[in-house]
Amino acid sequence: MNRILCAARAFPHLAATLAVVAVAGALSAVWPQAVPWVLGFYAGAMALRAAVAMVKELRSGTFGVDVLAVTAIGSTIAVGEFWAAAVIVLMLTGGEALEEYASGRARKDLTSLVSNAPRTAHLLTADGAVRDVAVADVEVGERVLVRAHEIVPLDGTLVSDAGVFDDSSLTGEPLPQERVAGDTVYSGAVNGAGAVSIEVARRAEDSQYQRIVALVEEAAASRAPMVRLADRYALPFTALALAIAGIAWWVSGDPLRFAQVLVVATPCPLIIGAPVAFMAGMSRAARRGAVIRSSATLEKLHRVATVAFDKTGTLTRGTPALVDVRPAGGLDADALVRLSAAAEQASVHVLADAIVRGATARGITLPVPQDVTETTAGGVTATVAGVRVVVGKRTFVAEQIGADVPAPGLAPGELAVHVATDGAYAGCLVLRDEVRADAAATVARLRAGGVGHVLMVTGDEEATARAVAEQVGIDDVRAGCLPADKVAAVRDVSGRPVVMVGDGVNDAPVLAAADVGIALAARGSSAATESADVVILPDEVGRVAETVEIGRHTVNVALQSIWIGIAVSVALMLVATTGALPAVVGAWLQEAVDVVAIAWALRAAGRAFRVSGLRGSMSDGGVPAPAPGPATSARTAA
Repeated sequence: MNRILCAARAFPHLAATLAVVAVAGALSAVWPQAVPWVLGFYAGAMALRAAVAMVKELRSGTFGVDVLAVTAIGSTIAVGEFWAAAVIVLMLTGGEALEEYASGRARKDLTSLVSNAPRTAHLLTADGAVRDVAVADVEVGERVLVRAHEIVPLDGTLVSDAGVFDDSSLTGEPLPQERVAGDTVYSGAVNGAGAVSIEVARRAEDSQYQRIVALVEEAAASRAPMVRLADRYALPFTALALAIAGIAWWVSGDPLRFAQVLVVATPCPLIIGAPVAFMAGMSRAARRGAVIRSSATLEKLHRVATVAFDKTGTLTRGTPALVDVRPAGGLDADALVRLSAAAEQASVHVLADAIVRGATARGITLPVPQDVTETTAGGVTATVAGVRVVVGKRTFVAEQIGADVPAPGLAPGELAVHVATDGAYAGCLVLRDEVRADAAATVARLRAGGVGHVLMVTGDEEATARAVAEQVGIDDVRAGCLPADKVAAVRDVSGRPVVMVGDGVNDAPVLAAADVGIALAARGSSAATESADVVILPDEVGRVAETVEIGRHTVNVALQSIWIGIAVSVALMLVATTGALPAVVGAWLQEAVDVVAIAWALRAAGRAFRVSGLRGSMSDGGVPAPAPGPATSARTAA
């Protein structure tokens, strides 16, 4: 019962129509004289409601399917075919309910994005105490404390000697960044393992995170409205139906003939066929882990000409991985990894976690470290199986052993963690944000499916971005982009519609600005998922190509359903011109047309696509290493 009440509240016009039809059915047995009044009054009221909406659309330059429905309802009431009018109203309200259910809201509110903005700051008072205050109350020049692993609440200048920050959600840089006193720190960055103090440089409304929120709102508001698929066919179909009905009336001299023709010409296949296909397609995508938020998104996916990718966390994993071991002393590679990872077990640094994961992947058993000391933004010292081990950035290791440490040759996007054992340099471990195994196959699949332009838009440096682009087969690279630059790059693309694929806070504005924004939610930020039209739940970029294919298939099925409905309706109109179809019979025959259109539309819910082709031979990355080049980061080669 509760479900029925909820459905009635969600779709009140459909619920009211069903109630009126039920009441009229009951009255026909006990008070048949009242039935025309009940049905006529209600159908007239619904026709007036539709007419008001129709006039608004016409004044805005839009011609929709409601024109024919209003004409059909009005003509059947005028000739006294009240049950036929009720059937048309039922189909009209039912179609509206289906479309609303299939589409949902075109966009979710930005509530979650705004709520995820830092709201509280730890204000450092003049007497050295710490007091929690609202971020909006912090003034420029005041100092705030940012504890370990907290989000930086406001833009400012680092006061502490050094700190390590994760800027990946803001800039796309996947590796932690070391900053020293006097460096700028942006709101939205995540602090490292040690607490730091920051002198506020901008108020909350002017800080980086709030500027991103404003960009998302502006981008979402600037989108052009989407014309419904059915409305594109409404004008020619309406003109044809009115012409046939007018000719039938003129030839026969009977105004009833006009209503009989229009009853079978009601645009139920247009109103119902497309929404059912869209519901089926959205259900199909959901089974494959892609949540599509509106039917308009499916229509755009059907016509997509350009796909733009973020780099970090989208085409790459977004986290550093151990890719090479370079011993420089008497240790072999496994021994060097074993000692390094054992020492790093006690560290909370993101690079330490990558080294430990690399050792585990090699099947190396790690001993428990002793006498562990971690230096913020430097490295770790520990005793492992009687060996004194130093692991960290180049300058830190050189200071600990009192000798120079050679600079390694690194490719773009790589970093080195150096190791010393018992006072002597022992080598380095090379880490890199690896390209996803299915990234190259995804780009190839999109191109094979008709996408003419694929580009990369990233905040990362040019050399690293181009190295990744070469591996996945992308020629057009826009590097060093701030959030506003990404929005501008996507808006300037000539091939429309354009799809943008991303995952970080910095991607939220461009996801909102693109014709279709697709967010990878497995490791992405809530800001990105809130501003996206499609959310991919599995951590697989290959689902992007699959979602585009589902969009193309769904709209093709919807178009087929519309054309089948139109063809059958035209055939019935021609029969109705002879007077062989009473209005009520025609209305129920229109129900049969609806069943045919719906049955065909449900083909969009067919067997889901397979993505095995995106794995297999690509499981090892399937790409050569990029050319050598410099790279710097916290605890890396300096």
